[in-house]
Parts: sequence; structure tokens; C-alpha cells
Amino acid sequence: MATGPEHALPLVARPGPVLPDHLRADAARNREALLEAAAALVAESCVGAVTMDAVAQRAGVGKGTVFRRFGSREGLMGALLNLSEAEWQTAVLSGPPPLGPGAPPYDRLVAFGRSRLESTLRHAELIAAAGVAGRRSLPAWSFAAMHVRILLEQLGVDGDLPVLTTALLAPLEMPVLSQQLDGDGFPVQRVLDGWVDLLERVTRRS
Repeated sequence: MATGPEHALPLVARPGPVLPDHLRADAARNREALLEAAAALVAESCVGAVTMDAVAQRAGVGKGTVFRRFGSREGLMGALLNLSEAEWQTAVLSGPPPLGPGAPPYDRLVAFGRSRLESTLRHAELIAAAGVAGRRSLPAWSFAAMHVRILLEQLGVDGDLPVLTTALLAPLEMPVLSQQLDGDGFPVQRVLDGWVDLLERVTRRS
């Protein structure tokens, strides 16, 4: 289990009950069932298969229930992203090293970059389908930024740490990745190698 500063990392809220008394459990079960249905449709087919009608039918509820829970298809896609984000944060906080605690700070940063890149690319279609909701939420960005900044501090990196942190995070997000992979035609390994090179320069290991 993580200790120290990581306890203060801002977490993405996991889907949970928000209503009082007996309605709380019903709402939680409905939301969980809908997200499970949407996730199953993505796994079996593709993101494009996740329509509000398809999710409602899969979950055995009316389409209106899906809209009441998530507001729109984009909201549903955003909720799926939050589920993935919560799982990834758990791996960072309490998973095995080097992504999780127990490895040297530099090794954790390299593992962070690799894992974040893989996660972003794995969910690229979902991020696009979520539209505005697909952008990293403030808690998601804040969690990643604080995690990177803590590790930079542990390495004794000086300079403007918030700016350096943003410089390390930006290449792992879809706007930059789309340009490098689709626009420039870079292979994924080149992008990852370039990110590690940037990290080495920031931490003055090159």
C-alpha cells in the first residue's frame, strides 16, 4: 500500500451511490449494470457499437434510464474512461513496482510514461467518442501531475517543477500523440524512446 505523499494524490471518483437510503443501492446497481453493459459491448465489438439503445437492451432497462444516469452518449463514454482511470490510479498507488511503490523514482517515472502511453492509445477510440468528456478530467490530470512532480522532487530535480511536469505529461495525451503517430507517422516505439530521452534530460541523466 502506498504511504507518504501519495496518500494526498487527487483521485478520479469511482462510480458510487449518490442517493439516500434504499434508492442509493438501486442507483448504484443501475449505474454499475449500465457500465458493465457498455464495457462488454466495447470488448465484444468496438466503441461504435456502444449506442444508448444497445446499452439499455444489454442491461435490461429503458433507454431513458441510460440518459438519466449519464446525460448523453459522450457522458457514458466519459464514465467508462473514469473506470479505466480509477484502475490505473490503483496500479500507481498500490500495484507492483516499478509502476507502483517500491522501485527507485527514476524507474517509476519510466514505468509511468510507458503505462500512460499504452493506456492512452488503448483508449484512443473511447477518448474520441467521449468528446469533451474524453479530455482528462481535472482529478485525473492532477493525479498524474502530482505523481510525476513528487517523483521529480525525490530525484532532486530543480527548476520550475510544475512546468517541467506539464512538459512530461503533454506528450502522453492524444492531441500530441495523434500528431506524432498519425500526422508525422512515427512508430509508437519512437514516441516512447523520445519521451524517455526527454525524461533523461529533465532529470539530467543524459
